[in-house]
Amino acid sequence: MTDVTTILGLTLGAYLIGSLSFAVIVSRVMGLDDPRHYGSGNPGATNVLRSGNRQAAALTLLLDAVKGWLPVMLIQWLGQGWGLDERAVALVAIGAFIGHLWPVFFRFQGGKGVATAAGVLFGIEPLLGLAVMLTWLLVAAVSRYSSLAALIAAVLAPTYYLWGDGRVWFANGAVLLAITGMSALLVARHHANIVRLLNGSEGKIGGKKT
Repeated sequence: MTDVTTILGLTLGAYLIGSLSFAVIVSRVMGLDDPRHYGSGNPGATNVLRSGNRQAAALTLLLDAVKGWLPVMLIQWLGQGWGLDERAVALVAIGAFIGHLWPVFFRFQGGKGVATAAGVLFGIEPLLGLAVMLTWLLVAAVSRYSSLAALIAAVLAPTYYLWGDGRVWFANGAVLLAITGMSALLVARHHANIVRLLNGSEGKIGGKKT
């Protein structure tokens, strides 16, 4: 049986990986303005897109997703040999996600966590991640609001998990709690977007930076 110290160490490692704010890192490497200083001020792929550089936005999206996916998949791949169960998966998932929201390397000023949460969900179960991603794409394509798409996808994520076909990954309480917690935090991080959506001032996907 794996001891508590090992699980806490793995969770801390996931947090540190999550703390890599790729919106800022990619922008610096590619010579772009800091995404925290224009647009919504959010260090995420959607705001990087407002710089006009689609390659930077795509790379940010990919890397932010990978940093959520990788720690979870490492536990999925190696966990049984280490005596780790789904509780470790849940803790590592939350650790990576929290790292993106409050990154230790960037003064605890992180993004909203949409791409990282998607990566975590793909790590937990690809079909779950796919369902959430398709929901985001559908809402974003229709509304052109990234924030609205993220909010709807976040709210539906725990429901998709419960609507599974009865396999073990759908029945685990610790994982369900982690997904529900991420969804709640995603909604909370979008509080300003909710206000702008209600008053009609929310920026649409592809809008230029200000």
